[in-house]
Amino acid sequence: MIEFYHVFKQYVKETYALKDVNLSIEKGEFVFLTGQSGAGKSTLLKLIYKDLKPTKGQILIDSVNINLIPDKTLYQLRRKIGIVFQDFKLLTNRTVFENVAIPLLVRGEKKSLIEKMTNNALTLVGLGHRKYYFPDHISGGEQQRVAIARAIAGNPKLIIADEPTGNLDTELSVEILEIFEKINQNGVTLLIATHDNSLIKNFSKRMINIENNTIFSNVLRDNPKTEYAGELF
Repeated sequence: MIEFYHVFKQYVKETYALKDVNLSIEKGEFVFLTGQSGAGKSTLLKLIYKDLKPTKGQILIDSVNINLIPDKTLYQLRRKIGIVFQDFKLLTNRTVFENVAIPLLVRGEKKSLIEKMTNNALTLVGLGHRKYYFPDHISGGEQQRVAIARAIAGNPKLIIADEPTGNLDTELSVEILEIFEKINQNGVTLLIATHDNSLIKNFSKRMINIENNTIFSNVLRDNPKTEYAGELF
């Protein structure tokens, strides 16, 4: 599903956000991307949905080299990807239902299909009873669930989330990760960036760790074996 081959991202001369990153994530996997703030997690995620372009290297999504996708057809890639941000990015003047429906409206789906897919997404995250509320009238945890519903409404193959629990307390954070697990059980590939190792210690998922802007370790948590990549050797 996701493949990086010797990927570098350089913003200014001699300063790298990512250095020689190699990784592979299979279809249907649930993977945590860990590392301290500034390690390169957000940069890596932005490369996946081509908000950024690599300085060097190749990135394949669903066997397609996204470096070769022209801007005019970029929407075809992004339709396969749902994105969840730390700060939710909800429109405060739109209802919960309207926020979740936005990607479907942009795609030009029929009204009946928009209603069905939006309601299905809200039901999955447990917010069907809040669909006519405005974001300012629901809790932070509920706002994050709206953001997740928006990401899954279009039935993406891949969901990437950048610190989706960064603004939530521990109890709400666990609830959000349990929702992600439920989504993953439907066959969706998940890649979640977080620096909170204490939160994910009870979730038996593969972890990819970034240190000094490169992949330091690539660990399946149920297996003590560690595979090393990047600049380590």
